[in-house]
Amino acid sequence: MDASSDGTVAEDATRIAALNTGPEYNASIVKKAKLQSTVAALLNDPILSDVMKNPTLSDVDTLINLELGSAMRISVLKLDGTSIDVAVMNSATVKDLKLAIKKKVTDMEETRMGHRQISWKHVWANFCLSYHNEKLLIDNSALQTCGIRNNSQVHFIPYVVSRTSQRHSKGKKHSFFHGLNKKA
Repeated sequence: MDASSDGTVAEDATRIAALNTGPEYNASIVKKAKLQSTVAALLNDPILSDVMKNPTLSDVDTLINLELGSAMRISVLKLDGTSIDVAVMNSATVKDLKLAIKKKVTDMEETRMGHRQISWKHVWANFCLSYHNEKLLIDNSALQTCGIRNNSQVHFIPYVVSRTSQRHSKGKKHSFFHGLNKKA
């Protein structure tokens, strides 16, 4: 094959590769393209406006459960006065809520500013969630035992650690690290 003929060597190689791949390969490409266009059309539907741009199976599952009543939508009021809505299962814990907030904020920041890294370790070390002036400090506490129901609103508040005990004024920060500060 001569590179000076109708196309470049790369174009000729692409044509040969297309001929050598069987109809099965081309059919799977067509199916994938159809699926992607269908998903894109569904995500542009105003009814599905609360679905993220690249949803995972668990995101879709949570939204389906929200419609069925086995999940709840929680509004999170940020310090700047704006709020975000997250959906979690009815059996969710404080940790699940934190993970949902992290995912939602990360997705919002990536669509707004591209790739931007937020130090969630820093966020949770300096702020905590609060519901009816009760700080949600224990990660494995079920949200429903804290009184949180569908359409509840939780708040980000500053996390203040007392200087004498290096603990939060309303309970332990992380029970896992409780004994690590003691000198042997």
